[in-house]
Amino acid sequence: MVDEIVREEIKSKGPITFRRFMELCLYHPEHGYYSKGPAIGKEGDFFTSSSVGEIFGRTLAHALKEMLDVVGGDVLVEMGAGTGDLAKDVLKEFTDRGWPVRYVIVERSPSLRELQREKLEGIPVEWVSRICELEPVCGVFFSNELVDAFPVHLVEKRDGRLWEVYVDVNEDGSFVEVLGEPSTEEIDFFFELQEVELPDGFRTEVNLDIFRWLEDVARALERGFLVTIDYGYNSYDFYHPSRNRGTLMCYYRHTSCEDPFVRLGKQDMTSHVNFSAIARYGERLGFDVVGFTNQVNFLIDAGILDLVRDQRELLQVKTLIMPGSGMGERFKVLVQGRGVSKNVNLRCLRNAPKRRSFVL
Repeated sequence: MVDEIVREEIKSKGPITFRRFMELCLYHPEHGYYSKGPAIGKEGDFFTSSSVGEIFGRTLAHALKEMLDVVGGDVLVEMGAGTGDLAKDVLKEFTDRGWPVRYVIVERSPSLRELQREKLEGIPVEWVSRICELEPVCGVFFSNELVDAFPVHLVEKRDGRLWEVYVDVNEDGSFVEVLGEPSTEEIDFFFELQEVELPDGFRTEVNLDIFRWLEDVARALERGFLVTIDYGYNSYDFYHPSRNRGTLMCYYRHTSCEDPFVRLGKQDMTSHVNFSAIARYGERLGFDVVGFTNQVNFLIDAGILDLVRDQRELLQVKTLIMPGSGMGERFKVLVQGRGVSKNVNLRCLRNAPKRRSFVL
C-alpha cells in the first residue's frame, strides 16, 4: 500500500527527496511502519536495550533520578516510548524506591499510544502527541533509539559539488534514485555547523529533523537534562572513509538489508545518529555537553552490577555490556544540560571522557 502512495505522490509532484520517501514509509498515518507499531523483540524485526530485560530500565531510573536531584525537579519526559517496556521498567524502579515522579510520554503514533496505555494500565502516566504541547518543565527529557528513526536526506559529493538524492519511478513502476540540487540550504548549514567538507564520492545522511526536535525540547525544558541513547558516532567517526556510502540500513525479521525500495512500510529503516550535530546545534539553543560515553560505561557507572538480582538478570547485563553483543559499545549516551553547570558531576558519567572534543 505504501508503494502506491509513494508512486502517486511522485506522479503528481515529481521526484521526492529521500527524506520524504522515508517519512512515508515509516510514518504514514495509516500504513507507515512505526504508525502500525514496530515489531520489536525475538519475534519482531530488531531488539532494543529495553527489550532485553527490565535491568536496563531499572539502571536508567537511577541515572535519571540523580539528574532530577541535581535540578530539583520531578518530571521525566520520554520521547518515543515504543512498546512502553522502558517506561514500565523505569516507573517500577521509581515506585519501588519511593521516588516521586511525574512521567510524560511523547508519542505521535495512535496505535503505539494505545499499546503503551495497555502495558502501563494502572500506572500514572501522561501522554502528549508533540513536545510543543508541553508547558516548560524542570526535569529530564530522554529517548532510547528515537533519533535513528528520524527521516533523513541523502547527499552525495560529485565533481566538487554536493548533490541530493531524490526518489523517482521507472516506467515499469520500480523506484530509482536520481540526483538533483539540494532541496534546502539547511543541508549546507548541516555540514558548516560541524566544519566538515565531504570528499568526492562520499555519500551520507543529513538528519535535519534533529534541529526541529532540539528546538522543541529547548522550548519545553526550562532547566534540566537531555539524554539521548542511540547508536551512532561523533563527526570524526561518522565521516570516516570506511563509511563513504553512509549508514542507512533496513531491518526485517532480524535480517539487515541495504535496499530501502523493498517491503515499503513493512521493514524498519534507520541511520546512525550524528552526535556531533546534536551537540553543536544544541549549544546554539543553550545546551551544554555534560558527557558523552558508550552504553557499557554509562550502565556500569550508573550501578547496573549492583542492581542484579538473579542469574536471569546477570544474563541480561552480559547482553547489554559485554563485547560482541552489538549493544554495549555501539550504543552511545549523550547527556546535555540546560540551565545547569556543564561541570556537574554525575555518577553515570564518572568514566566518560572529559574532553569536549570527544563529541565535537
